[in-house]
Amino acid sequence: MAYLGIDAAFVTALPDHAIADACIADLRSLGVETKHILRSSEGRLGIYFLEHGANQRGGNVIYDRDGSAVAITPASAYDWDAIFTGCECFVISGITPAISRNAAEVALIAVQEAAHRKIRVVCDMNYRTKLWRWEPPLSARELATRTMRMLLPHVTVFVGGISDATAMLGIETTSDHCALAAEIVQQFPNLTHVAMTVRDGSSATMQCFGGTLYEAATQTLHTAPPYPITHVVDRLGAGDAFTAGLVYSFLQNSTPSTTIAFATATGCLAHSIEGDYNYSTREEIEALMLGEGGGRVSR
Repeated sequence: MAYLGIDAAFVTALPDHAIADACIADLRSLGVETKHILRSSEGRLGIYFLEHGANQRGGNVIYDRDGSAVAITPASAYDWDAIFTGCECFVISGITPAISRNAAEVALIAVQEAAHRKIRVVCDMNYRTKLWRWEPPLSARELATRTMRMLLPHVTVFVGGISDATAMLGIETTSDHCALAAEIVQQFPNLTHVAMTVRDGSSATMQCFGGTLYEAATQTLHTAPPYPITHVVDRLGAGDAFTAGLVYSFLQNSTPSTTIAFATATGCLAHSIEGDYNYSTREEIEALMLGEGGGRVSR
């Protein structure tokens, strides 16, 4: 969002050492506001290891986030008044409450604080079965469902895929996006929109990426045709890019059809960039929306 020109701030907790300093400097270099990042003398810097997939071999992730600063820092440590001053939209990931019981409690308070101030709350579900382990003997799916059902009454925009909706909300699987989105809104009437990525991959390096946006007020489903991606450079972060494009369009007061088209094009382009950051410009995204996706060199 910062790369697209939106004033964006990151809220988290990091340990007080040089590696975290480098992390913050990296965010600042992209224009992300970091004044709401807490520095803690307790806890470590959470990391994860990624093995990229190729062809018919899928990728693999190993998480190492137990005891991280964000997992153990209590909600009382955050200055919610300062964090939400001037804020139009608060984005939270389903990964955060998956890390620990404390992080889940902080996530709940964060969305409550935002909702209390009438701030639009966007929740990107991001179901990660390897993370939901903090309350045995509950399974990852049971714990995720219970926790996210506590958060969603305070959320205004649901973002995810079909698997996120079915795994984290316990809703029966269906290929009908309109019916699924309508069911989600029925269960959580505070939602104004349900946005979903539509992914169909024949291998790790060949994907089709599309999107849908359900508008609760009109009960209308808007779709963006899928983009065929024949050579995936890096698919991680594509969903985050989709959410960033969605939020950017919301803040521009774009029409629903333009919003989902922009978000989907943003997510598509993220597949062409190594790493989690999407360096695509607004001009590049809009060019792809207009059909200029032939990959020609700009001279």
